[in-house]
Amino acid sequence: MRVLLVEDHAALREMVAGHLAKRGFAVDAVGSVADARAALAAACFDALVLDLGLPDGDGMGVLREARARTANRLPTLLVTARDAIEDRVRGLNAGADDYIVKPFDLLELEARLRAVLRRPGARGASAALHCGELTFDPASREARVRGVVLDLGRRESDLLEELLRAGGRLVVKDALEERLYSFNEPMTANALEAAVSRLRKRLAGAGVRIDTKRGIGYRLVEGEAVA
Repeated sequence: MRVLLVEDHAALREMVAGHLAKRGFAVDAVGSVADARAALAAACFDALVLDLGLPDGDGMGVLREARARTANRLPTLLVTARDAIEDRVRGLNAGADDYIVKPFDLLELEARLRAVLRRPGARGASAALHCGELTFDPASREARVRGVVLDLGRRESDLLEELLRAGGRLVVKDALEERLYSFNEPMTANALEAAVSRLRKRLAGAGVRIDTKRGIGYRLVEGEAVA
């Protein structure tokens, strides 16, 4: 899951981004309206965590732009020091899914974020994905083969989800890199290939395989890999 975090307080931004990254999210963290707009134009996100009080404008403008760019489907959690009822109502009426007031507990913020991702229409709320006897639950991030949970890291889980959502179609490398890595994450030239290799090992005996179209991308299909 890739999240755009918009928070102008540097220490808080770093703390929230660090917590969410440890909990399995790819996080792009910015501190202004201008940077938020640039991020929304450059990448696709699964959720938006948005501070309303930004140094170069009102976060409501970011919310409106996010809605326009994502057909009103981007789950949004507002984070703000404004605790007046009018501000909460204005944010929710503008299209936000939930609202949390500073100061807050990181675990509560995470729980609220996961809750908005489970709502109908959100990408994380999708029904379980299948390929042969492999099943993946986007909400719990668990992959199972014949009822047995596979031991997958965050990157492998995200990669598996993207391949399953493609339904056997080829997914180009650029699209996978965009979905799996935030702007600030260091990424070596063979980072994606290494993630694919790790996932292949985890899927051994699962009755599925990852096919490679060299230089173009990957697809997940039924059938064991040929030794």
